[in-house]
Amino acid sequence: MKVSIEKRKVKGGKVNLRLVYYYGSTTDKNGKTIKHREIETLKLFLYEKPRTPIERQHNKDTQKLADTIKAKRIVEHESGKHGFKAPSKEKASFSEFFIQVMNEKKKSTAAASYAIWDSSYKQLLKYCSNSNLFFWEITPEFIEGFKNYLKNEARTKSNKLLSPNTSSNYFNKFRAVIHKAHDNGIITTNPLQDIKSIKQEDTKREFLELSELKLLVKTDCNNDVLKRAFLFSCLTGMRWSDINKLLWSEIVKTDDGYRVVFHQKKTKGLQHLDLSAQAYSLMGERVADRVFTSLRYSSYNNTELIRWCLDAGVLKHITFHSARHTFAVAQLTLGTDIYTVSKLLGHTEIKTTQIYADIIDEQRKDAMLKIPDIGL
Repeated sequence: MKVSIEKRKVKGGKVNLRLVYYYGSTTDKNGKTIKHREIETLKLFLYEKPRTPIERQHNKDTQKLADTIKAKRIVEHESGKHGFKAPSKEKASFSEFFIQVMNEKKKSTAAASYAIWDSSYKQLLKYCSNSNLFFWEITPEFIEGFKNYLKNEARTKSNKLLSPNTSSNYFNKFRAVIHKAHDNGIITTNPLQDIKSIKQEDTKREFLELSELKLLVKTDCNNDVLKRAFLFSCLTGMRWSDINKLLWSEIVKTDDGYRVVFHQKKTKGLQHLDLSAQAYSLMGERVADRVFTSLRYSSYNNTELIRWCLDAGVLKHITFHSARHTFAVAQLTLGTDIYTVSKLLGHTEIKTTQIYADIIDEQRKDAMLKIPDIGL
């Protein structure tokens, strides 16, 4: 935003003063440039041709007052970016406010969460082809258009349409910025009032029963390091990314065993996990600082994992991440409380862990309904 003092001649040899706020410009469908500005009348005037010392002093004092008001309005605008009320906010930059909210989130959320904010903003830029949106442009029609774009047109880096859940996550970040602007008084009416979120789809989390896990232990795998790493994840709940980069220097000897102390790659949080004797045995002998030497992410290993499961008689679509699900479900099945499981998994919010509790509830329901008809 730019602010200038504009002088307009009026009758009686006087010049009225007013402030003009410039909010940039946009181009309409016909290619015409439309400038966006707002005017604040100051109710101050100058003598066009001062003739007396009194008139000259009046002009000097009035000009100084106008300059002071202008400086104050600029400060109010800058302060308004941080949540304080200021004039003409609806014509302020929505893009700048979005970036400000993102920067605040970057300080308080995990890297993976911030990445969603960043991707949401980038998709918004692709949709509107304008790096400087204004609040007056964020109408219900614009919001619905962006919503439809995320659902039907937006694509990933690999040129695939966004999944329903990804579209929902991006749209929710966009909505959160609008809600915050309304809460801060930047916009007086919330354009989201009659607009619903993008509905998420339930995703099935495939996991192994303990009986199936035992079958895998007894079954040979063509890739020994893959087998050991997968079973290690089943026993610790560690993600592929953390197991892949796991170093012997992160293994600490304790009075009654071993503990792994590491920073999670996804959340950056520091994690402490005590290793069972079974888990420690899967690490093998130390031949380099990296524990699971030669472990690599590849389509071959993904195929080998499925082949290994089929050889064991496990007819499920198992991925490496299924090992983490297996750990969570096993812990809850064995009676570990959900808060502890959440901590073991390194979740930043317990609601993320709740999905596993829902799985357990469904299993219990199925178990109760397995009792056959007894003739009542």
